[in-house]
Amino acid sequence: MIWIMVAALALAAFAVAVLAFRLPRVTWTSLAAALVFGLAGYTLQASPQLPGAPRANMAASYTDEWQMRDARVLLVGESLKSRSNAMVTSDAFAQRGQFTNAVGFADIAIRENPQDFEAWLALGNALVEQADGALTQPSLYAYRQASAIAPDNPAPSYFLGLSLIRQGRMLEAYQIWRGALERMGEGGPPAQAFMAERVARLESMLAQAGALPPAREAAADQGE
Repeated sequence: MIWIMVAALALAAFAVAVLAFRLPRVTWTSLAAALVFGLAGYTLQASPQLPGAPRANMAASYTDEWQMRDARVLLVGESLKSRSNAMVTSDAFAQRGQFTNAVGFADIAIRENPQDFEAWLALGNALVEQADGALTQPSLYAYRQASAIAPDNPAPSYFLGLSLIRQGRMLEAYQIWRGALERMGEGGPPAQAFMAERVARLESMLAQAGALPPAREAAADQGE
């Protein structure tokens, strides 16, 4: 039901802009694309079944809306899982929205083992949240370090793409996610299904908005 209400609000916003503010016809396509991108971001990120919470409640945003740790555990897999006790503490602080402390303990895990793939991911995620969702040079560096340790693992690309989506950079996120999915090959663990589902959703949204490159849009129309 909530999705119908959100779509109705988007249509109402379009109607008000066109009829009440008499926007020129040449701007209608841009306005429609902006509304579609907004709906795309909501669909990918929101949890409408959850009760409302203020923006200041970073812990609720981190654990319920974004489910960062759950996605990280799924994508990392057992073979690349961190063995550091500092990571347990880092996650605990992150779940409380205390991202500065989360960064500190992820850094401890990395200093213990510079090849700790999951610790680099946790550091990147905590740095993004510490910057209120913005990608920074330190967070990009953390994701790149994780990618260097395990080039075929999709987790760094997934979280980088998620950060781009939060900034409205949907096409960039799609390109990064699709590349990560292609590097995973055929078959595989639940992580591949997780990535494939998100790539398909984002591709469909971009196709509906007319924002895919021509070759990809044609493939999407053929149901690739």
